[in-house]
Amino acid sequence: MSQSTAKQMPPTTRPEVIKTPRSTFWLVLIAILLLSANMRSPIVALGSIAPVIEDALNISQVQIGWLGAIPMLMFALGALISPAIGKRFGLENTLIAMLVLITSGIILRSVWPTWTGFMLGTMLLTLAIGFANTLAAPIIKQRTPDNIPLITGLFSLTMTMMAGLVAGVVYPLTTMVGWQWALGGWSILGLLAIMFWIVLRLKLGSSHHLPQSMDVSAGDEISMWRSPLAWQLAVFMGLQSLMFYTVASFLPSIWADKGLDQVTAGNMASVFQFMGPFAIISMTWLIRRGVSIQIVAVAAALFNVLGAIGIAYLPHSMAWVWSAAMGFGCAGIFTMSIMLFSLRTYTPNQASKLSGMVQTIAYLIAFFGPIGTGWIHERTQNWDMPLLLVLILMVVNVGFAWLASRPVMIDGAPAQ
Repeated sequence: MSQSTAKQMPPTTRPEVIKTPRSTFWLVLIAILLLSANMRSPIVALGSIAPVIEDALNISQVQIGWLGAIPMLMFALGALISPAIGKRFGLENTLIAMLVLITSGIILRSVWPTWTGFMLGTMLLTLAIGFANTLAAPIIKQRTPDNIPLITGLFSLTMTMMAGLVAGVVYPLTTMVGWQWALGGWSILGLLAIMFWIVLRLKLGSSHHLPQSMDVSAGDEISMWRSPLAWQLAVFMGLQSLMFYTVASFLPSIWADKGLDQVTAGNMASVFQFMGPFAIISMTWLIRRGVSIQIVAVAAALFNVLGAIGIAYLPHSMAWVWSAAMGFGCAGIFTMSIMLFSLRTYTPNQASKLSGMVQTIAYLIAFFGPIGTGWIHERTQNWDMPLLLVLILMVVNVGFAWLASRPVMIDGAPAQ
């Protein structure tokens, strides 16, 4: 082959998108929704009753910060090792195992009410969530390749709605049945998801038994660690995750210190979480109407900036506005990141690798949010410095929003 001919060839072969059978579509959709229902609620529940846990376990705010930060390390570890494990054992088999671990971790935190038990349970369930975070995109791309934006949007929508529901009801449940039942009772969702994923596995088989031609192209050899787009997407998602998990860990405490009563401060966590559906629906509608993905990404990042300014410097009488702005921005960025894992790659294997690389870096960045916030607050005895640092990072993320959402594929080719 001549050099001139080689230059004319595309860097990768775009696989033909196969229409998803209706039965497969509904089976995958329900399984994905049940998976997503278990992926944020165990984490945001802690933030909503952090003062209760602090008193019950006799721990400090620094330790509460660790409980908010440890999930980031587990997410990063799960993202790093899950692509190889998912490819080796199959996406479905791996996700069933992870749902078992999530459910076990939820139960462990409730039946072993000590600092050690709580930490071990949190580490177990968040490692499993790290796997699920990474493997959701490739299974959507593989099983429903012609419905990626729709399934991804509903995946993120369910995750945020369930997180908002838990954030709103876990404190009242704590006053009625105690914090152990209020946290452990959500394990029923895990059991339901396990049963349905077993049905999906029996009906559709395992992804690692599919014909290799469905997941092979020259582009599978692309190194995600050397891709500028992958790194830009990693920082974009990482700074969003830093804000999300910092806010999820401390928002009620911050508003309580600024003058809101405990119930109202706890409600701000629900406002933060429940903005997710509005963000996801708005983002999907705008993109379907032809609005540039870059414009939507920058708009989501600007909502985070607005929320950070409001919570730090503007009146707490408008706490719901600032909490809503942060929730809107975080949900929009998270959904777009998951969507781009599929839209900017050619095969499910590439989507898995990109998802794993991006989320490894993103959650390492996010790790410093809760732990750093708790550490600085305990030494300064106020929220001024932590909130200023978050604001600066959110301003920086506006630039990464523009870069990460460029219309290019992972290999640099123009996106179709």
